[in-house]
Amino acid sequence: MDKKIVLQIPTWLGDAVMATPAIENIIQHFGDDYKYIVLGSSVSVKIFEFHPKISQIIVDDTKKGGFRYLNIYNLAKSFGSVDVFFSFRRSFSARILQFFVNSKAKYGYKRLTSEQIHLVLRYNDFVNHTLKTNYQAGDLKIYTSSSLTPNTYHLPPKKLGLNPGATYGSAKRWYPKEFALVAKELSKEYDILIFGGPTEVEQAGEIEKYLQELGVTNYTNLAGKTTVTELIEYIKNLDLFITNDSGPMHLAAAFKVKTVAIFGPTKHMETHQWNNPNEIIVRHDIECAPCMKRVCPLGHHECMKKITASDVLERL
Repeated sequence: MDKKIVLQIPTWLGDAVMATPAIENIIQHFGDDYKYIVLGSSVSVKIFEFHPKISQIIVDDTKKGGFRYLNIYNLAKSFGSVDVFFSFRRSFSARILQFFVNSKAKYGYKRLTSEQIHLVLRYNDFVNHTLKTNYQAGDLKIYTSSSLTPNTYHLPPKKLGLNPGATYGSAKRWYPKEFALVAKELSKEYDILIFGGPTEVEQAGEIEKYLQELGVTNYTNLAGKTTVTELIEYIKNLDLFITNDSGPMHLAAAFKVKTVAIFGPTKHMETHQWNNPNEIIVRHDIECAPCMKRVCPLGHHECMKKITASDVLERL
């Protein structure tokens, strides 16, 4: 019978990416004698699609239909007998799942320090504390399929990616007009790709409208048109990425893409790009930031409004 390790990864895409160094250390620690199963949201599991050590991916759809806690119970029992269960989540539903999983050893993520440290280190400290080890947190790790990469990516001109969305909330979003003004100045050197998920089509459309008004034609609006797997391939092949604090920002970090990361209400020391020497953080110190709110609680959104296209271009 196969020995099994179940890895319940974070729900958010960016958090799942930041958990990859810790997960690589788990795999290194236990080795090839185990079957590794990844459990997560339909978005976050995509980063493990081509991982050579992951033998099974399960999407957690316990919120869909019926009584959720019964769904969680059934999901836990579907694993059968498990040797080790790791959860990188702190939610109540994650604790319920952990309770019902039939596993010899169960470990749920805990914040081990109140100090302000990067989330990559928090996840890695959890693994070291659990396994009584001292593994270092390596680079973010996403395996990809080169067969998905169009040949045109490697031809001139260079590629600039714009990511105006942020699934967590509107407070993290820089303004479409400012994205467009930056793109206008860079459009002679770069072809422009506009990214966004299904809920971010509106922001991408606004950038497109401004680009048209500015006379820019060498752009492609991909918002709502790519899978997560395709998005990874696009970002992997960019020459420059301008993005809010978001999941795609962390995808770019995994491939060390030159990135302008725009921060407003979130703690850049905890969630900026991990181990990317090509990262440029653009932010302003204001009294009410970081508030960590989804929507500006004061209604003025100055942490983002104060950042202009000129700020980004000057840093570049």
